[in-house]
Amino acid sequence: MERYPDAARQEAAFMTVISKRTLLSIIELGGYPDFKPLYRQAGYEVESVASVRKALGLLKKLSPDVIVAEFNFQSDFRDRTSSLESLLAVVQRSPETRVIVFYEKDHAHQLARLQAQFPIHAALAYPIDPVTLLDQLCE
Repeated sequence: MERYPDAARQEAAFMTVISKRTLLSIIELGGYPDFKPLYRQAGYEVESVASVRKALGLLKKLSPDVIVAEFNFQSDFRDRTSSLESLLAVVQRSPETRVIVFYEKDHAHQLARLQAQFPIHAALAYPIDPVTLLDQLCE
């Protein structure tokens, strides 16, 4: 019996661990299909949370390759358009993390203001086209 696994198997196992890509899905309101199978098809390990607040806590332990979140415009905020701004401010520290945002077409102009402040990889209007989403995930 070998005391040490052969180098090729060891390297393959190491590369598998290194190449795991993580996607953080933030589903606050939902109302669209469950895209977890699509995320997995694109090669991501998926973490899901139900609020931006929970996502911010998770980001202390996790550095996802992609974050998919909803833009929920909240006109009652004095100084912000949505809780997504807090998330994007934190994600700015990880420029390699891509952010994909789902939004209502009626809120496109509020989202444009947010995009002027923070980098967003892609903004997809409802209803979300799975093929377009998959294309954005694979870029």
